[in-house]
Amino acid sequence: MPRLAIAQLRPTKGDYNANLQKIGGVLAQVAELDPPVDLVVFPETATSGYFVEGGVRDVAVTAGTLFRDLTLQHEAAQAPPVDVAVGFYEVFQNHFYNSCLYASLGNASSGNASPGVKHVHRKVFLPTYGVFDEERFVDRGREIRAFDMSWGRVAILVCEDAWHSISGTIAALQGAQLVIVPSASPARGTGMDEEGIRLPASVVRWERILRGIADEHGVWVAFASLVGFEGGKGFPGGSVVVSPAGEIVLRGPLFEEAVLTYDVDFEEITRARAEAPLLADLEVNLPHLIKNLGKGETGKGKRKRAVVPFDPATNGTDVSRVPFPGSRLHVVGKGVEEGDPLAIDPDLARRWLVSFLKDEVVRRRGFTKGIVGLSGGVDSSLTAFLAVEALGKENVIGVRMPYRTSSPESLDHALLVIQTLGIEAVTIDITAAVDGYLSQVEQNGGADPTRRGNVMARERMIVLFDLSAKDKALPIGTSNKSERLLGYFTWHADDTPPVNPLGDLFKTQVRALARHVGVPEVILRKPPTPDLVPGQTTEGDYGISYDKVDRILYYLIRGMKPAEVVARGFTPDEVAKVAGRLESTHWKRRLPTVAMMSQTAIGEFYLRPVDY
Repeated sequence: MPRLAIAQLRPTKGDYNANLQKIGGVLAQVAELDPPVDLVVFPETATSGYFVEGGVRDVAVTAGTLFRDLTLQHEAAQAPPVDVAVGFYEVFQNHFYNSCLYASLGNASSGNASPGVKHVHRKVFLPTYGVFDEERFVDRGREIRAFDMSWGRVAILVCEDAWHSISGTIAALQGAQLVIVPSASPARGTGMDEEGIRLPASVVRWERILRGIADEHGVWVAFASLVGFEGGKGFPGGSVVVSPAGEIVLRGPLFEEAVLTYDVDFEEITRARAEAPLLADLEVNLPHLIKNLGKGETGKGKRKRAVVPFDPATNGTDVSRVPFPGSRLHVVGKGVEEGDPLAIDPDLARRWLVSFLKDEVVRRRGFTKGIVGLSGGVDSSLTAFLAVEALGKENVIGVRMPYRTSSPESLDHALLVIQTLGIEAVTIDITAAVDGYLSQVEQNGGADPTRRGNVMARERMIVLFDLSAKDKALPIGTSNKSERLLGYFTWHADDTPPVNPLGDLFKTQVRALARHVGVPEVILRKPPTPDLVPGQTTEGDYGISYDKVDRILYYLIRGMKPAEVVARGFTPDEVAKVAGRLESTHWKRRLPTVAMMSQTAIGEFYLRPVDY
């Protein structure tokens, strides 16, 4: 009965040596366990982080090099012999791969295999969609192969490999008793598992996939997931061990590092396969099913329309267009209601964003403090609440930056947040700076409200970034997803701070989360305003409420046509207003367009992630 450990780690992006030391720390930790551990499974790309893009060539090593370095860490930890499965970027025969090394470390004893590299699995299925672009940076592996260890037979599937049902089938047909799945899959969406627990939707789907592999084939599955954030994309952890009956017997925490241990009983495989002999059915029938694979008729020329047999009972009538008397079939409407598409689990969202701020501000960028421009509105208030939970109130600075026409209420509400949280407060009046500039370029009259508002917004960023340099505090952005999609911000101003926890939350979701974390009700109730012009409100500028704006945006960015959105209860004018702003403001969400003249153009050929 082998004892398994899963280490869900937060690697340091691009730092091979630092990550090796962290792996060594885990080996030292598990060395203290009694009984001893037979195998430690680490996540995909544990030696470098996942989203390294063009940095793959910097961090890739040979399997032999990684084994040598792991051996040194194992010796330094004075650990007993142990097997390890470690995800890494590999260079092999002049190609780069996303691979997993399986190796035995230490002297042969207690039934452990002799030291050495036992297997290298090279990821076969490379995701190149959504946030993924693996095929641009690494090559595909070509095989899935089970291999023997002294305590059992093992196969490895790296992340996306497991999403293809054929992969688990191949591993099981080759006799695997344990399928190891190292993963670096970012959390996306919000969902609910079978027990009614709110989890990231991607975690729910992962658990369904892993349970399917285990249950269909009667194998143990060990899933090791990264944690931490890379470029805003959060790896959730939630590593699991799944029994051959498809039951999750061990689950790691979300967004936290952890080492999990479990004693794997291979006798359960025998029981599971006896109760559900699906693998035996596959072994018998698969050779017959695949022998004609690809040999079926493909047809020639134009496809002919299928002929529908005539049914005398209908007298040749198109039954889809007339009532169907006497039938027990009923037309029941458009289908299952989708519920509120913008509903979030506020506690999960809070934990997600607090983890994001901890990672991005402290671990990734090396700051201990954050600085937030407080307008007295719900967005900046929520940002301050999250920053305090992530960094501590002693490490958050709240900055009020009034102009002479600013609403006194805005100042009061910003002060209320400062006092509620107990954070350091700074107030900088920007009137002299703004008016001083405008007086030089508008000697015959004042600037129009749009220009004046843009100058105010950019002056506030000058203040925020200068105080950042003064106090060594990272500026934290406050723009929400609705404003960003509609271009309702000043370019190189409101959306400039390098870290933004709210940028993927619609305004209505910001309100829900703000209420959950305790933002004062007086701030939640007031109409949103940029406070650049007296009496200005955001919804007044839009000509439509946020409740409608957010839902229209939700449908549009998921690929629906305007007519389809109208059919969901909006007027053509409302949809046209939102769609028009969305389509006309793409330039605001991009860096400046640069004329590409070389084969090393930044962002096109020279690719390094922002946090590399």
